[in-house]
Amino acid sequence: MENRAGIEKPEIQELPRIQDRMTFIYLEHCRISRDNGAITVKTKSGVTNIPAAAISVLLLGPGTDVTHRAMELIGDTGVTTIWVGEHGVRYYAHGRALTNHSTLLMRQAQLVSNEKKHIQVARMMYQMRFPEEDVSGLTMQQLRGREGSRIRSLYREQAKKWNIDWKGREYRPEDYQSGDPVNKALSSGNACLYGIAHAVICALGCSPGLGFVHVGHELAFAYDIADLYKAETTIPIAFEIAAENPDDIGSVTRRRLRDELRKGHILERMVHDIKYLLAGDEKKEEDYKSTLYLWDNIRGDLEHGVLYAEDGDGK
Repeated sequence: MENRAGIEKPEIQELPRIQDRMTFIYLEHCRISRDNGAITVKTKSGVTNIPAAAISVLLLGPGTDVTHRAMELIGDTGVTTIWVGEHGVRYYAHGRALTNHSTLLMRQAQLVSNEKKHIQVARMMYQMRFPEEDVSGLTMQQLRGREGSRIRSLYREQAKKWNIDWKGREYRPEDYQSGDPVNKALSSGNACLYGIAHAVICALGCSPGLGFVHVGHELAFAYDIADLYKAETTIPIAFEIAAENPDDIGSVTRRRLRDELRKGHILERMVHDIKYLLAGDEKKEEDYKSTLYLWDNIRGDLEHGVLYAEDGDGK
């Protein structure tokens, strides 16, 4: 099937919503190809078919060889593809959005560009971490300090619970092996969580680079969203796995995290939370018009595909 041309591209509305998909699949030492709407994974033990539209994120580890036809399918079905290093701590590429309008993206750009609205969204993110507190009057410096104290306390609690000698968080993507078991598990788990956040952001048509707490990086917004869930996913998982101290910490972490993400409905929550942060109580993203307009600062959006005369009337 790989050499067959003209396989019809699916319409956006025919594809499963991002919140209805599997979280992520990690592959290594295999050849990835395509058979109609399925991704084929060939290893020494045989061939496995995976429905492309059922996946949110593909993590491609060392030794993966992917064909052009497979990448065409992956892009058409909105799958985020991440080429990762030996220990799964790198991030490289993504698929297309699962929407054909830019409403949320435009809203995101407006919020990021206005200082008052920017800090309001950042406060909303912190409010989600401190639901019992009023953070509306806190500065960004105070919010960062409070969040830092919360995470340090969580690290201490987990270290005590699992009897781990915790010396602090160290992220060394260039020297993964030098880290202790907790830091290795945190790096592996967080890489997956960033990938999932990126997949949801892109699926909704938003920009992963327009962040509110993190700024200046192509994945700033992905880091913002992922941070909302670390305290209940990657951090407790990392300490638990460190206590077990398996031979392949990265692999065990990914499997444990995948189970926890499914159990905690993290994909669905990410979709809801992003819409809440960007659109608030406005109508749901699915209800927005999916069409193309011409911008007009006086008359509002105009129909595209029309030749307009100098007086502004379509001819």
